[in-house]
Amino acid sequence: MKPELTLDSIRDINLYQNKRGYRFSVDALLLYAFVNVRKSEKIADLGAGSGIVGILLAKQYPEAWITLIELQESLVKLAKRNVALNNLEERVKVIKADVKKISHQPSAISYQHYANILKPNSFDLVVSNPPFRRQKTGLISPTGEKAIARHEIELKLTDLIHASCSLLRSKGRLCLIYHPSRLVELIDTLRKNRMEPKRLRLVHSTLHTEAKMALVEAVKEGRAEMKIERPLCIYNKDCSYTDEMKEIILTS
Repeated sequence: MKPELTLDSIRDINLYQNKRGYRFSVDALLLYAFVNVRKSEKIADLGAGSGIVGILLAKQYPEAWITLIELQESLVKLAKRNVALNNLEERVKVIKADVKKISHQPSAISYQHYANILKPNSFDLVVSNPPFRRQKTGLISPTGEKAIARHEIELKLTDLIHASCSLLRSKGRLCLIYHPSRLVELIDTLRKNRMEPKRLRLVHSTLHTEAKMALVEAVKEGRAEMKIERPLCIYNKDCSYTDEMKEIILTS
């Protein structure tokens, strides 16, 4: 039986999603909006899911070539369908691959015909909305797609950072969204892999709540200096979206 799909619109793109499987959350939109490079020629999205972040970036940077890397076959098929739906087949490629193998001799791994696309030191921007819950924390989703997307079942933090460092050229940037409780671990892992944290922005539900997510930008072989940006609040007191969130969600 084929999975049931919904057709959703966000900003200026359309997107098919599995009705009962993994569906994108506001985290994907926050990550997209956090990227602030002036231009980009080659972008990779590690753990791309149904493709939302990469597709939005393809619209934002019309000269860029985008590679969406996803392990789960169901999401790979969905991402390819979404790329076609948004008429981006010429610039956006979807690859079924295991992120943790990227930094281990790409030319020798099973997806050998993708070795040229995943050439080390060739990307100027990598983005990721990775699983951030350890396997024995939180409730494990009953569906495989959700479990793998949210818990470190197939992709651990160290593997993600290793792969990002391998793909990025010197001074290339990594932008990701992660849980604040693991921020110290994230920064430590980045610096051990020649990735210097340069920007940090904490995301709060409201102005009076603790941070629920952290947006981090790191630069490969960058200098030791980090900017702490003002907090991003999702909701007003009356539970309506803040003006900034409205700008992120709505078409620019």
